[in-house]
Amino acid sequence: MKKIILILVLVLIQQTSFATEVNVYSARKEALIKPLLDQFTDKTGIEVNLVTGKADTLLKRLEIEGKNSPADLLLTVDVARLIRGKQSGLFQKINSELLEKTIPEYYRDNANEWFGLSLRSRVIVYAPDRVSVEELGSYKSLTDKKWKNRLCVRSSSNVYNQSLVAAMIANEGVEKTEQWAVGLVENFARKPKGGDRDQIKAVAVGVCDIALVNTYYLAGMLESSQKAQVAAAKKIKLFWPDQQGRGAHMNISGAGILKAAKHRQAAIQLLEFLVSDHAQQWYAKTNHEYSINPNIESSEILESWGEFKADKLSLGLLGEYNAEAVMLMDRAGWK
Repeated sequence: MKKIILILVLVLIQQTSFATEVNVYSARKEALIKPLLDQFTDKTGIEVNLVTGKADTLLKRLEIEGKNSPADLLLTVDVARLIRGKQSGLFQKINSELLEKTIPEYYRDNANEWFGLSLRSRVIVYAPDRVSVEELGSYKSLTDKKWKNRLCVRSSSNVYNQSLVAAMIANEGVEKTEQWAVGLVENFARKPKGGDRDQIKAVAVGVCDIALVNTYYLAGMLESSQKAQVAAAKKIKLFWPDQQGRGAHMNISGAGILKAAKHRQAAIQLLEFLVSDHAQQWYAKTNHEYSINPNIESSEILESWGEFKADKLSLGLLGEYNAEAVMLMDRAGWK
């Protein structure tokens, strides 16, 4: 009897110790997530152990670690990586009334294995001294001959571009999307290179007149401590594509709780905290990302860009069409 009681006491102690920490693998840079994780610790007393790295590296690490992984939660910055995690069997189903109530169904997995936490859109930016807003329209219109040698964009290896193409495949089919990609490539002002900030800078200095970028990169440059970045960002304007059609392409930062999680309840607590009004306001005001909750006020910069129509395509489809998107871009000559 004493032995049974001792075992029960040890189990309770062990469970208590599990509840005092949660281990997070994050593809988000530490500066963009740690302040929020620290606030979670202050509120709950649960310590967050953070490991950051590139998304693909973290996914590979989790596959190698398997059930022995110390990680409880994976945070990523694109839905395609979340789908890869699901396809690799890394995540577990989570039943949370709060998550299901707060996050629209098209921004979370249909089996509740991953959840969107914040939103960004892939938009057109342009030089107002060389481009009239009346000239702009849909993503499809970027293949117009008037944009010959005037478009800048990142390479096809960039997952944000892959997700945009995957969304077009889901909406338009492979044949029409490939025709679009070929037309887009014909209008490139230069070979794709650099990140989204580099495309913004290229428009600012006249290398190209328009570019495809994610919204939060432009917002981040406008609030940068580097004067050159602010100056470049102020020379361009943002345009919301497809406002007469499906709406602007959306993507997410998101997370999933791992099957290997040793601190499952603490991980669920953290996930629910990240969709709370407080956390969503932090995402909106600090990281300049749109909230999963439409009732949360955005940052002043995002508000200045006005309201827009968002494509409500289920983001789960982006991962499903990712491989097809990559092959299609290669065939189109989008390097």
